[in-house]
Amino acid sequence: PASRIKIPAIRVAAPIMDVGLDADGWVAAPPPQDANLAGWYQNGISPGQRGTSVVVGHVDNTQGPAVFYGLGSLEKGQHIEVERYDGRVAVFEIYGVEVYAKDDFPGVQVYADTGRPELRVITCGGGYTRARGYDGNVVVYARMVGSR
Repeated sequence: PASRIKIPAIRVAAPIMDVGLDADGWVAAPPPQDANLAGWYQNGISPGQRGTSVVVGHVDNTQGPAVFYGLGSLEKGQHIEVERYDGRVAVFEIYGVEVYAKDDFPGVQVYADTGRPELRVITCGGGYTRARGYDGNVVVYARMVGSR
């Protein structure tokens, strides 16, 4: 399991809580009232282990920007660090940032096991309406490049 996520390029240093699935079968986000909180999908892969680990968080809440507000501005080559409960830090390098419509979210592609340690960081994105909320998701693709 993971305890903290750091994304220096967008000044993220946030605790991570365990999350499960929501009523629609998607990875649930952490409670929106805590703007600086990310969620790790607890039934998935631990960051740094072989397979795809998933961390989610809000882009904003009723008070303003939240933990992953700057996610869409990340670029290839930038790093994400995930501190694990065992004290190890898994270091990931970004190789892609995509925005997908919620109605056409490529779950198989996003969550697929690539055979190596990978990380997906996901938040809401795209257009916003009060009635429906955000119409898309920002997905950051990263592969493990080291640990300490």
